Amino acid sequence: MNADYYQPFVKRTRFTTLHSMESESAKAKFAAAKEKFGREIRVFETITSSSTSSDSLNNDETDDFYEFTAEDYYKLMATKKEDKYLKTRKIREAEVAARRSRITKTVIRVRFPDNYTLEAVFHPSETIQSLVDFLKKVISHPEAPFYLYTTPPKKPLKDTSQDFHTAGFVPGAIVYYAYDSNQGGAASPSSGPYLLDEVMSLQGLVDEDEKAEATQPHPVPEPAVPRSASAGAPERKPAEKKAVKPKWLKL
Repeated sequence: MNADYYQPFVKRTRFTTLHSMESESAKAKFAAAKEKFGREIRVFETITSSSTSSDSLNNDETDDFYEFTAEDYYKLMATKKEDKYLKTRKIREAEVAARRSRITKTVIRVRFPDNYTLEAVFHPSETIQSLVDFLKKVISHPEAPFYLYTTPPKKPLKDTSQDFHTAGFVPGAIVYYAYDSNQGGAASPSSGPYLLDEVMSLQGLVDEDEKAEATQPHPVPEPAVPRSASAGAPERKPAEKKAVKPKWLKL
């Protein structure tokens, strides 16, 4: 038999083997990072159309850029689907407690000025200070003062004693990292990299098991068939009206 017959099979086997090896290597790196830093972390590049030059990476946006506009207000109000004023305080507190008990983790993404994003998993009851302490372990210059903020509008996270539930960071949130030039101490670096090389090595890695779980379709329940529409139930016909002779009619 021709030897070319086996060639596609050999290539497919080789590709599957390499793909499996890469997946196992990614799992090992993720496990090592979790053991060292105590968190499930991911690193990926943030692609933005506005940040194309190196100068824009080193400078923060002005406060006017994060101004809260009327459009932002209407978008925020549109997300509120229920009227809180129609419920008592006890009912609202019970609903909040029920929602909190169902959520066991929150995903926080920290965006750095060099267009890289660090993703880490926390428990909703943890505080923002735990995020700050975690960042000091993974950034390349932990001695440089920094602060975190959200947008829009630009709002620094000053109260680090808040838990993620109270801060509104559940089930996830995006915060921004910036050097604090107003705070005294060590001089802030002029540019990146902001993350350790060991952390940056996770950039682009994908856990195939998590990817398959996320893309797996959920079964759609079949609609219930009402009893009246079932095959065994006889259909009822409307009763026929009998013809009644009017009293005034004389034959």
